Amino acid sequence: MLAMQYRITLPADYDMKIIRHRVETKGPLLDDFSGLGLKAYGIRERGVDGSPVHQYAPFYLWTAPEAMNRFLWGPGFQGIVRDFGRPPVEHWQGLGFERGPAAGAMPRAATRHAEPVPATDPASAVEGALVRLAERARKDGVHTTALGIDPRGWELIHFTLWEESAPPSEPGDRYQVLHLSTPGLDALPPGRHW
Repeated sequence: MLAMQYRITLPADYDMKIIRHRVETKGPLLDDFSGLGLKAYGIRERGVDGSPVHQYAPFYLWTAPEAMNRFLWGPGFQGIVRDFGRPPVEHWQGLGFERGPAAGAMPRAATRHAEPVPATDPASAVEGALVRLAERARKDGVHTTALGIDPRGWELIHFTLWEESAPPSEPGDRYQVLHLSTPGLDALPPGRHW
């Protein structure tokens, strides 16, 4: 499993109805994209849930690197480049994935929390993050939750989809989820991936 996200920060006066329309019309195009486990079409709106910015920030879980490559070099991502410029694409090696009690519902919110991996004993940090992943997966309202690592920058990423708004105790950035594509959700193996 590979996790991926690009975050496009938009001007403060940007009309977010444009992004909502984009997702409404283009979101279903990936509903059957081979090799895509899931794509959450997330947005942040300035002043909502503490967000200081308008942002379009979809999050992906891929079942294979070839599928991620096919997307990045294909027409879907080229449309992003054409309309917004080429954003940096963050990606992480998958460490764990779990479905929660609300896995059958359409998620309406997401949280993204990044944390550095300490220079000493990184294995213990990963183990602790996997324990927290399993605990989070049992919380009411969790659709799915994933954990990834970027070993270049030594960063862990926690991404969780929520049936409704995310609990206030959850750290990280909060997103509204406008659409969810899940063509390969069943191909994402649950549990730890190490």
